[in-house]
Amino acid sequence: MNELLLDLDQNLTAHIRLSLGALAIGIGISIPAAVFVAPHARLRYGVLSVVSVIQTIPALALLALMVPIFVALTGDGLGFWPALTALVLYSMLPIVRNTLTGLAGVDADVIEAARAMGMTPVQSMLRVRLPLAAPVILAGVRTAAVWTVGIATLATPVGQRCLGNFIFTGLQTQNWTSVLVGCAAAAALAIVLDTLLGGVELGLRRRRPPLLWACAAAIAVMFGVGLGGPYAKPAGPVSGPTLVVGAKTFTEQYILADVIGGVCEDAGYRVEGMESLGSAVVFEGLASGEIDVYVDYSGTIWANHMKRTDTADAQTVLDEVSRWVRETHGVVCLGSLGFENAYGMAMRRDRAEAVGATSIDDLRGEPVSIGGDYEFFERPEWDAIRSAYSLTPSETISYDSTFMYEAVATGQVDVISAFTSDGRIAAFDLVVLDDPRGVIPPYDAVLLVSADASQDEDLIEALRPLVGSIDVEMMREANLMVDRDEDKRSVAEAAAWLRERIATDGESGR
Repeated sequence: MNELLLDLDQNLTAHIRLSLGALAIGIGISIPAAVFVAPHARLRYGVLSVVSVIQTIPALALLALMVPIFVALTGDGLGFWPALTALVLYSMLPIVRNTLTGLAGVDADVIEAARAMGMTPVQSMLRVRLPLAAPVILAGVRTAAVWTVGIATLATPVGQRCLGNFIFTGLQTQNWTSVLVGCAAAAALAIVLDTLLGGVELGLRRRRPPLLWACAAAIAVMFGVGLGGPYAKPAGPVSGPTLVVGAKTFTEQYILADVIGGVCEDAGYRVEGMESLGSAVVFEGLASGEIDVYVDYSGTIWANHMKRTDTADAQTVLDEVSRWVRETHGVVCLGSLGFENAYGMAMRRDRAEAVGATSIDDLRGEPVSIGGDYEFFERPEWDAIRSAYSLTPSETISYDSTFMYEAVATGQVDVISAFTSDGRIAAFDLVVLDDPRGVIPPYDAVLLVSADASQDEDLIEALRPLVGSIDVEMMREANLMVDRDEDKRSVAEAAAWLRERIATDGESGR
């Protein structure tokens, strides 16, 4: 709990900065746009249609779409600006709609009276129509504020620190306290912001300037706290260079990122974490230099990025991957950490025995249900497995990887796309089916360093001892420490244990 509280100020201030920044820009765009199109029926319809269509795009998908767009435009696709842009777009519908509704609701006699007094259309809008429509407009702003604060928790997968860091990490490591802290903090922030905006609305409606200005000042102070808050947790010497360590969205990645971070801190670097990223996003971040180092898997690069559909032995895949990342992106692969974390089709032991399944071949023609993580059914490996073994599953279901294991353990699905270094395979007594046709490529955990960071000889020297230092049994045990329900450890504790094992084995000349 203490670790969560230490991170709360950074995640909360980053969340305030992101959500209030998006809301402010959304207001600055939406209200003038609505005022401009209000007299023109066709323009009104067009603008409302556009902002309504944007609202139909799932929030996480819109955030993800910003990554390739920003990469194409600026070369940088992670972090604050892609997340801010997506949230601005999401905030616009209630503000535009309520502004148009408020303006349309102004009594025609009042508008006519303003015209009779010699006001120009601009003067009428600024002095009469907008002030009268202000309560309705503010109601739309309040709706947009709550939406924006909530949706901002989804910015974690695009590399933006926010309260979603608690939620995503907590879901993956089954740390429900972390999830609760993230949800509670986001809800509290939304309630406070909505209350303050409600005070502004009440002050306008009842003509109480002190209330209006007090609430507006409180919002300004909140925004100032967000702008002035810490952007990242300083770790290691303040004077040292800063490194960004990336991680994907599962326990093993969090542990390895912590191990790498600790090694870099000991070498005199400051470390910033960028966690809970998708496979494509984290690799793009490394290729663009926004991430300095992270652990990927040779099979992921082979299939997803190199678009290879053939298979080869582990060393050939590792050599080809190392050559490709250097030639295409300048990225340096320092080598394998010493273990493989491949996809493996796994079943509960009693279910496997009931259908006589020891290999994926035994599932041919069986109407089994198959569960996978978010990416699995869109990956080339699934196409290769399904084609090579002529699988005809009764259904395929995508899960968060945490719940995927629960699903097969409780019988909700028959088979899952397990990770072979996951400690939950043993904990749930699962059987990993053989792959006799060899269609699943090797998945050695490899240490990747960005083009710029690879020029730092001190960094390379600090990281090199990690190569070949972790075997699959060590990794499974570290993963299980975090994932098991009894005697559960934190990611930091598991990483500390793993570093100690690495040091001990290194001294004994393993």
